Amino acid sequence: MQKDEVRADDGEILQVFRCGSGPALLLLHGWTANHAAWSPLLALLSEKFTVLRPDARGHGTHQVRVNSQPDVQRLARDVIRILDHFDLSQVAAVGHSMGALTLWQCVQDFGAERFSHLAFIDQSPKLMTDATWHGGIYGDFNADRSAQFVADLGLDFAESVLRLGAFGLNDKARATYGRNSSGWRAAREALGQLEPAVAIAIWKSLVVADYRDVLPKIHVPTLLAYGTASNFYTGTTARYVANHIPNAQLSLYEGADHSPHLADPERFAAELIALVSLPTGNGGAETA
Repeated sequence: MQKDEVRADDGEILQVFRCGSGPALLLLHGWTANHAAWSPLLALLSEKFTVLRPDARGHGTHQVRVNSQPDVQRLARDVIRILDHFDLSQVAAVGHSMGALTLWQCVQDFGAERFSHLAFIDQSPKLMTDATWHGGIYGDFNADRSAQFVADLGLDFAESVLRLGAFGLNDKARATYGRNSSGWRAAREALGQLEPAVAIAIWKSLVVADYRDVLPKIHVPTLLAYGTASNFYTGTTARYVANHIPNAQLSLYEGADHSPHLADPERFAAELIALVSLPTGNGGAETA
């Protein structure tokens, strides 16, 4: 594995971890995670692709030096800069959670021309719910709940992030959080290494974003992976996204949480490899 440094257009130095060989595949991690979140898939994907795994600003070991209040628009510009750095006119890209939102922001700001294939993992195009939208977090994460969560992040960042995942739609997550299992302890330790102000600034931009009108603009072959036991979203959200992206294939992972690609990495890798083999313009279907 090689670590490349990429200078963003504002002077920030971005970290991109590269391995494998073949056509490029860009993997964008979720909020408060980092490039290592993709590790279970590396052996499966690096045989077929040159895998690029950036750390988003303020995530992993990246220390923000230029802009202490980045937003999702800034993350999208970073993605385009990474593509320019590696001289990639087009790339297949996968976004999990925040990574999906970042890719939707890229499409909104720059169009979809830089992407040959796209995959989105367990994400809603609008996190906050209101009278007209119930497909966001938990189905009832309204403005009041959103404001309270931001306030909680300022008081106890790590525990508030953990509770967001624990006290959602997945009963197993709630139970293991109550037992303070090893996974939650490891996540708590990792969150303690982040700069809360940077992560909170990014979150504030994510929670007010609305990409519903972006979905129909995506005309490349697209894979959608959703867990049927997602911490945050129901099948209604998954099908909304599938119905609004013209070339989308919806893949439901039975019993999986917010990270279906990690619940069954072999299946996800196989579906992703099959996706990238499709020529632009192929239609979608649903698998389970």
